[in-house]
Amino acid sequence: MGTTAGHRHGHCTIRRSTDGGRTWTEPKDERSGLLFPDISYHTAPTPVIVHQGRLWRAMEDEKGGEKWGLMFRAFMLSAPEDADLLQASNWTASNAIPRNETWLGGRFGGWLEGNAVVDPQGRIVNVLRVDFRDVPEKAAIVRVSADGRTATFDPERDFIDFPGGCKKFVIRPDPKDGRYWTIANAVLPQHVGPEVGRIRNAAVLMSSTDLRTWTPHRTIIYHPDVKNHGFQYVDWLFEGDDLIVVSRTACDDGLGGADNQHNSNYLTFHRVENFRRHVRERVAVAGQ
Repeated sequence: MGTTAGHRHGHCTIRRSTDGGRTWTEPKDERSGLLFPDISYHTAPTPVIVHQGRLWRAMEDEKGGEKWGLMFRAFMLSAPEDADLLQASNWTASNAIPRNETWLGGRFGGWLEGNAVVDPQGRIVNVLRVDFRDVPEKAAIVRVSADGRTATFDPERDFIDFPGGCKKFVIRPDPKDGRYWTIANAVLPQHVGPEVGRIRNAAVLMSSTDLRTWTPHRTIIYHPDVKNHGFQYVDWLFEGDDLIVVSRTACDDGLGGADNQHNSNYLTFHRVENFRRHVRERVAVAGQ
């Protein structure tokens, strides 16, 4: 599930494989996985969750302007979990919420790459990366109605402090106790600088019991150089008592390394063993 282009002029699509990923359907029309006839849409690898009989997936359209950040409008897609997901008519889209230039004291650059999450009250929310280039970094919590049609946001209460929130992150609840976990590019105190969004040299394990207050527990991947090293766009899953992790990594390779911390030269696999044992630990991050 994703788009047919990166930024601008991409269709919102879903594909299906019945042979373990060797071949995939082609989204050509509203009966084969083309979810909207128009353009432009945006997304990243973000969670698809099941809640109260429906699948939920956060996305953005790019109809809020022409510039990166400013263009993104946040919305939620959902469909019955037993429906034919290639049929566009089975999907419901919420209203799309645009950026407001007055939010965060006029320093709100936009939001993107949202996470569909069930909050502690059992409601669907969309927790988004926020382009706010200072510490403490921010995330945004957009609330979604039970039928998936209405998204609402209160800028006075729904921006939260979130270390690493200026970069992409994934949130999932622990199947054992419901605590929320993430791995984010929090800025360590020794690396505070003006380019918060480009500081990706630390991947920090964090958790929360309420989605609003986050504790950074442990730095699980790190390099002291911020210019050409990054462990970013991290995605991960629970595997028993471990987290299995994939990172888009910029690191030394014996051939000159990555172009910069963003334009990575590796995909790397990591395992955080017995991750719950770190819940009582705390690591210092900028802004906290």
